[in-house]
Amino acid sequence: MKAPRLVAAATLVVAAATLVITTSAGAAPTDKISIAATPTDQLHPTNMPAGIVNGERTTVKENPFIIAGMRVGGGGPQGQSCTASVVGKRKIITAAHCMIDAVGDKSYIYGDDDLNTPGDETFRTAVASYKTHPNYTGVGGWKTGWDVAVVTTVDDIPVPESQWAKVAGSGDTALTQPGKSGLSLGYGKTSSSGGSGELRKTTLPVNDPSGCNVFDIKVNGDLMVCTGYNDGHTANCQGDSGGPFIVDGVIVGLSSWGSSNCDRYSIFSRLTNSMGDWARAEIGGTQPPGNGTFSVAVSPTSGKVDPGKYISASVTTKAGDKGPEKLDLSASGLPAGTTATFQPSSVNSGDVAKLTLQTSATTPAGAYKVTVTAKGTADSKTADFTLTVGGTTTPGGLKLTASPNTASVPPGGYANSTITVTGGTGPIKLSGSGLPSTPMFTPQTINPGGTTRMTVMGPYQRGTYKVTVTATDSTGKTGTADYTLTVR
Repeated sequence: MKAPRLVAAATLVVAAATLVITTSAGAAPTDKISIAATPTDQLHPTNMPAGIVNGERTTVKENPFIIAGMRVGGGGPQGQSCTASVVGKRKIITAAHCMIDAVGDKSYIYGDDDLNTPGDETFRTAVASYKTHPNYTGVGGWKTGWDVAVVTTVDDIPVPESQWAKVAGSGDTALTQPGKSGLSLGYGKTSSSGGSGELRKTTLPVNDPSGCNVFDIKVNGDLMVCTGYNDGHTANCQGDSGGPFIVDGVIVGLSSWGSSNCDRYSIFSRLTNSMGDWARAEIGGTQPPGNGTFSVAVSPTSGKVDPGKYISASVTTKAGDKGPEKLDLSASGLPAGTTATFQPSSVNSGDVAKLTLQTSATTPAGAYKVTVTAKGTADSKTADFTLTVGGTTTPGGLKLTASPNTASVPPGGYANSTITVTGGTGPIKLSGSGLPSTPMFTPQTINPGGTTRMTVMGPYQRGTYKVTVTATDSTGKTGTADYTLTVR
């Protein structure tokens, strides 16, 4: 007979963001059978005890690959529904039921430790496409396993390649042997009826699956990893679905299901088998996926030169899914009297070319967006380079100052500067370049003589970055100022 206080639920979550507590309040008796449910937010069971409390807060800074899964109609803050991990420039790994069982348009928020305070995130992107494992059987498929999906996002996710999560495969079976323990992360609830949206972590032991069959469905050890404790004093809960279970720095499982009351074992889909191999194949290489073509970039993305002088940059290309192809290089948007030379003028995707911009003595001072185009056999891609000629003024008298003009922040940290613009005509629009995350201006449009606050976010890779602030007035005239950001 089922315990009266256990309630059926088709989609619940096991709160991956909880921490070990000193009591086992809400523990399920070991001689009872619990109702199994997925750890998402889609259903909202009632009469559920607060069985998971005292979770340990953590941060995106400590876990730079973690990302929050949102959906229209989601029950968590801002529609949070699942948790996921960044594994590529536009690739995310999560549970299949997060994409199939949970309905509503989906997106992802990155960089926020607490979703209860909107506006803290550094990045949000929509879902371009996703693939679930071919053996996942559709709605309710989590009951039989294969609960894994790889998501492709619309935009590049601002996580350096060195900080992408690593995914286990069939060669990593030792990582999910009983006796191992791992880290579970998620934005889920801290109790089955409590709050959610804060990024939390807990440590869970790996158990022999034969001892975890305390649910109304079977724990299949070939496809699932049973973790945690039968008294549920720390476990996953609603909102943690798809979140990672990490052993020795590798994702070996994805939060899949557990007790509907979040008071017993936490079950993860196993990646130390062919599921992990499938996920790795779907994740593929490091290039932006989706169209199978090459990519092009200019490094650095900006530079300053006096009239009559030259400046050089590197044009890097990378092959896409279709393999290497010949690319013809060209440049447009050059200021008067300026020429662009590529060495060589044609490359195979994957190679690097040198770009030299030679100005003349009569080239007008100002900031110019030079567009580099790489033309392949069936497609063209572009990358921009901001060329600043002369000082911070233009013939129209537009002048910028940044105060302060330098800052030092930790990786992912923020800094502010006051930008003052004098001269110019009509409304003046501000923009910035030189960082992976675009600087934010409050307000973005000001009048001559006005000021605005610029907010920049430090990249996750340490180093010194030059930010070029550009002001453009209503006549198209521009002026620039430099700002140096050091990530320590």
